[in-house]
Amino acid sequence: MMFALLLVGCNGAKNAYVPPPPPKVVVAQPVQKPVTIYLNLTGNTSAFRSVDLVARVQGFLTDIDYVDGAAVKAGIKLFGIERDQYQAQLDQANATLASNQATLAYNTAEYQRQSTLGKQDFASQATVQEWKANDDKSAADVLNAKAAIETAQINLNYTTVSAPFDGVVTRHLVDKGALVGVGSPTKLATIIQLDPVYVYFTMSEPQILEIKVNNAKAGIAFRTTDLSSIPVEIGLQGEEGFPHAGRMDYAAPQVDASTGTLEARAIFDNKERRLLPGLFVRVRTPVGKLDSAILVPDAALGTSQEGRYLLVVGPDNVVQHRNVKTGDREGPYRIIESGIAPGDWVVTEGVQRAIPGAKVDPQQTKLSAEPEKSPEAPAASKDAAKPAPADPAK
Repeated sequence: MMFALLLVGCNGAKNAYVPPPPPKVVVAQPVQKPVTIYLNLTGNTSAFRSVDLVARVQGFLTDIDYVDGAAVKAGIKLFGIERDQYQAQLDQANATLASNQATLAYNTAEYQRQSTLGKQDFASQATVQEWKANDDKSAADVLNAKAAIETAQINLNYTTVSAPFDGVVTRHLVDKGALVGVGSPTKLATIIQLDPVYVYFTMSEPQILEIKVNNAKAGIAFRTTDLSSIPVEIGLQGEEGFPHAGRMDYAAPQVDASTGTLEARAIFDNKERRLLPGLFVRVRTPVGKLDSAILVPDAALGTSQEGRYLLVVGPDNVVQHRNVKTGDREGPYRIIESGIAPGDWVVTEGVQRAIPGAKVDPQQTKLSAEPEKSPEAPAASKDAAKPAPADPAK
């Protein structure tokens, strides 16, 4: 009997509940450093210059002197239109001028002779006036002939279509031998200047007001003129970050009341032709600077019905739930505008194991002030907040 009681006592000791150790989590204090605040926008590239090459005179297309898609220099002949009739018109105009000049010389001499005779009463005043009119008419005919020569020369020049500037010419739209310029100008091709290149984007009314407020704090007046000192960076789809640097070139002088937006333009060097007109681009431009921003890993943030939050471990190793106000991103970090202090220990890893009100075993680490840029996390921008794990206490 005694043996049985001892056995039962032993079994009871083995089955006693032993609480599990607190879960381990990684904690770190926020990073403090100056950061630049960027306005993150979208836009499209546009050619610096784009001109349609047209046939302004009627005739058969006789020459196509370029290869489709070739880069050409300003002044290079691209198309030729038959010029025989226009050369003949120029020759005719020159002949008419020569005839009118001869008539003018005769009428001028005769008018001078009759004027001398009139002063000596050997010719009537009517005769003098008649030769004066003949002389004036001949002078007008000479001017008219000179204008006809200029017109004929212009039409003759139009038979050669040249590149107005350095650029790339699109494929020809009309084949050699086709009749062009009948009734209205005929489009032959388009020439596009690719270096530099423009990027157009729009800013909303709240963004414009934010820029004005930030500039006012910095003592800078917001003007739509002299924008060349404002840097602008862009990135193409598939590119990491914003590898293309340019500058602001233009901003509309007024907000479009129908859309509540203001159009702006930036200019970029494009010597390697990496940027083509019509591309969608990500745009960012600096709008302010924080001298001592508080940053935490963006992955540490959670989202609940109350908004964004962080889990903080107190001195007693108990997890606390902190609602925070977030700002822009800086690489993989997120700026925290309010809700935590620089000395707080924020749960950065093991968030799923950290339950508000429960104890944890914190493993302290230090965050790097200069983290590697995450491909999916451009530097501080006005983009949407990245979703984070839901609050396990909700």
